[in-house]
Amino acid sequence: MRFYGAVGYTESQETAPGVWVDVMTERHYYGDVIRDQRRLEPVSGKVNDDIRVDNSFAIVADGYAIDNILNMRYIMWNGQPWTITNVEVRRPRLILQIGDQWDGSTA
Repeated sequence: MRFYGAVGYTESQETAPGVWVDVMTERHYYGDVIRDQRRLEPVSGKVNDDIRVDNSFAIVADGYAIDNILNMRYIMWNGQPWTITNVEVRRPRLILQIGDQWDGSTA
């Protein structure tokens, strides 16, 4: 399955002397969905189970993606941001694995 979507990055920027704020940016990439899987995780104390996806995406990486692997936070999939849990380098591609829905801010 083909993929085109945004990957969210966080970068710390100094807004005033000694004051740092995380700023989110997004970049768009082409690639493939190489694994499409979802599961329910029972959580004690909750009425409904949590949904977790174990999808993997192989994106065609540019220099920015390679240089900012540690800053990758989420990927947009089916209209929702999902947390990137693992990044594997397979030049010229990056393999991104996702898990829970992203609950932070988006760009």
